[in-house]
Amino acid sequence: MPRDQRFLVLAVFFLLPAPLVAQETPVAPEGTQVATEETPAAAVNADALRKAVQNPVASLISVPVQNNSNFGVGPFDRIQNVLNIQPVIPARVSENWLLITRIITPIIYQPTVTLPVNQGASGLGDMNPTFFLSPAKPNKIIWGAGPTFILPTATNRLLGQGKWSAGPSVAVLTQPGRWTIGVLVNNIWSFAGQSRRQDVNQMLLQYFINYNLKKGWYISVSPIITANWQASSGNVWTVPVGGGIGRVTKLGFQPVNITAQFYGNAIYPTGTSSWSMRLQIAFLFPKLTKQQQKMMMEQKLKQLEKEQP
Repeated sequence: MPRDQRFLVLAVFFLLPAPLVAQETPVAPEGTQVATEETPAAAVNADALRKAVQNPVASLISVPVQNNSNFGVGPFDRIQNVLNIQPVIPARVSENWLLITRIITPIIYQPTVTLPVNQGASGLGDMNPTFFLSPAKPNKIIWGAGPTFILPTATNRLLGQGKWSAGPSVAVLTQPGRWTIGVLVNNIWSFAGQSRRQDVNQMLLQYFINYNLKKGWYISVSPIITANWQASSGNVWTVPVGGGIGRVTKLGFQPVNITAQFYGNAIYPTGTSSWSMRLQIAFLFPKLTKQQQKMMMEQKLKQLEKEQP
């Protein structure tokens, strides 16, 4: 089996069974509802936890593992695969402000696009840390802003840009009722790196619209629109259209957020992907009060006692 197909099979094998296992566990069993210390009355069930995971500047530690399979690359319709490991770590810097750090570490398989024989490259891509400063007590309009960076950490020149780049990043959203509606946008410029590589000037815009259903389920539309301002005319924009579903649930006692989304590119540069599949499982680590920790431990003990012969 070609390497690009093995990536796809592994992604489906690891990520798709997760919802089937998770549905056997109640979303919020009595005594184990999750909450943050900052908002003890909120997030007492999956509904409020969904609000937190859909907020890119929430005070919630999470470790998303996101697999992106991009189909139809080049004249031989190859598959590019990008596995993003992107922990999100909030820290209170003062009584009124939070610093949210998100570090995207991509593991990439880049197929050969011009030769009949596929001799692709795989390895680590360029890392992308972003730092958002956000109010600790947000109002109806939630926002965060700060710098984003591209670090030339790629292990193969085909997997990265070879440049040090930086720029501003802003996230703005609102969460009325069952909805989460917002946008995240950044633009980066290169300022150092390999002189023989092309300069970087590119924008990323991700708008997101989520509608929350019952039992932790939600509908999600969150395409990532990009613009490479250095590209030739007709090859600047990538504009996906699509969406998918997600669920906040538990694997045992571990809260997780599982999503599956599909996008077709209405506009895309010559030779790049025409459609893609995004699968993600995010491990969630909400802050628990001491009382909640005690109740969770008691329930774990009860479960262990039931499992004993």
